[in-house]
Amino acid sequence: MTDRVILTFSRQFGSGGSNIAKRLAKELVIPFYDQELITESAKDTGIAPNMVKALEETPTNSLLYAIAAGTAYGGAVTPSTLAALPMTDRVFLSQSDVIRRYANEGSCVILGRCADYILRKDPDVISVYIHRDHDERVHQVAKLYDKTEEKAVEMVKKMDKRRANYYAYYTDKRWGDAENYDICLNSGVLGEDGCVDLLKTTVNAILTRRKSRR
Repeated sequence: MTDRVILTFSRQFGSGGSNIAKRLAKELVIPFYDQELITESAKDTGIAPNMVKALEETPTNSLLYAIAAGTAYGGAVTPSTLAALPMTDRVFLSQSDVIRRYANEGSCVILGRCADYILRKDPDVISVYIHRDHDERVHQVAKLYDKTEEKAVEMVKKMDKRRANYYAYYTDKRWGDAENYDICLNSGVLGEDGCVDLLKTTVNAILTRRKSRR
């Protein structure tokens, strides 16, 4: 793909959003970033990768975040900034910086981590939200993680709440609201194949429209 396009993906737990994002990146022949954000953030913060993963999507009540918020969206994160913050905020600020670095390198797909908000001023960003019927997600989670339906219900509820709280804390917006995204798709209705095909067609249409405006 010669034209720059940055796709950010938010998804409900059990919706298949991760698979859709990864498959779309492969179809478009552009990088897909997920675990890389953990690795790079670990390097930047000095926090172990497994701890970075545990701290992801976990908001804090740190007053220091209000002081450092401008750094998250305005420029590079400095070691002194990170050192002054609780680990959760350090991870968020570091991942914000990593997300911007990847986006600056060219076309890519970025999964989760408020990337749609962090890159909201980038004209080449297309933000996507994948959702699915609750019962279908519970069934999918039970199958994938070999859990009882009762346990799967708890997992879905916990993960959705965690992501919603994290998104609200760092963006002051409501996770899952259609107005926060360019494209919202129901993977239960379209299927993963349908979502990938539709997104690929839509991305190409958007790029064609951009060219006609130049």
